[in-house]
Amino acid sequence: MLVPLASLPQGARARIVSINAGCGLVQRLMQMGLFPGTIVEVLENSRGPILIQVEGSRIAIGRGMASKILVEPLEEKKGAQS
Repeated sequence: MLVPLASLPQGARARIVSINAGCGLVQRLMQMGLFPGTIVEVLENSRGPILIQVEGSRIAIGRGMASKILVEPLEEKKGAQS
């Protein structure tokens, strides 16, 4: 199920599947390390820009940009402890 990055809650992790934008914005996002296949984690998603973590870097992107990035949410794997 694909959803916009802007709709993910804080703490969610997802894999970028596609970016639905013009070539200028796509190029800008790729320069920031956001391209298909990249895993991102939402650090903050309340008001204003969305703060995400990508490969050890924190990036703030506007809601408009985040709504153009389609992601596949990753389910957290919980280890069984006895």
